[in-house]
Amino acid sequence: MPALATLVDDFDDNTVNGALWPGNYGTYSETGGRARVQCDPDYGAYASAAAYTLAGSSAFVRIYPPAAGGATVEAYAQMSLLSSVAGTELGVQINRVPNTIRFQSNVDYFDGTAVSITYDPVAHAYVRISEAGGTVTWATSPDGTTWTSRRTLATPAWAAASTTVELRLETRRNNGTNDFAEFDNLNTLPVTPPAGSAKKAAFLAFL
Repeated sequence: MPALATLVDDFDDNTVNGALWPGNYGTYSETGGRARVQCDPDYGAYASAAAYTLAGSSAFVRIYPPAAGGATVEAYAQMSLLSSVAGTELGVQINRVPNTIRFQSNVDYFDGTAVSITYDPVAHAYVRISEAGGTVTWATSPDGTTWTSRRTLATPAWAAASTTVELRLETRRNNGTNDFAEFDNLNTLPVTPPAGSAKKAAFLAFL
C-alpha cells in the first residue's frame, strides 16, 4: 500500500480530483487554488480512499480555519488520519470558538490526554503528523519547511500496522453563521515564481 506522503494535491487547478478524493461529503469545491469545505452543523470533508500507510511516513497541509461566527461550542477545521475502527484516529483540530489547536489521538472519538494550545494563524499555518521509529509526532510550521514539535506519542498499534489509513480535511460548527474553511498544499509546497516577474506579483497578491 502507498505511503501517506504520496497523497499529494496542491489544489491549483480548481477541479476536485475524484481519484484522490473519492469519499468527499458535505458541500465542497476547489476554489482560488485551495480546497474549500463549507463549515456548518453537518460535517463536510475532502476524504481520501482508505488505502494508505502512516508507518514511516507523514502528512502535512496548510489550514485556513473558519471564523467563530457565533458558534457556542465549535467551529473547526481539522486534518484527521482514520483507522478502520470508527472514532479511532490521529488528528490536528483548529477550533475557533476557544481559539485552540489540538493534537489528538482519539479512541471512541475522544482523547483525554490530547495536547491543546492557543492557536496562532502564523506559527500554526501548516500542520503535520508523522511516524518514525515507533513514535508519532505532531508538528506545526509557519512555512511548511521549519517545524516545531508539539506532541509525541508511542505509535498506536493500528497506526503501525494499518494499510487502510484514510485522510480527511474536515469542518464543522455546532451553530452560528455558516461559512467555510480552506486547505492548501497537501504534502507539497507552493512554487514561488522568479523575483520581479508578473507571476511573482500575482503569487504574492494571492497569498
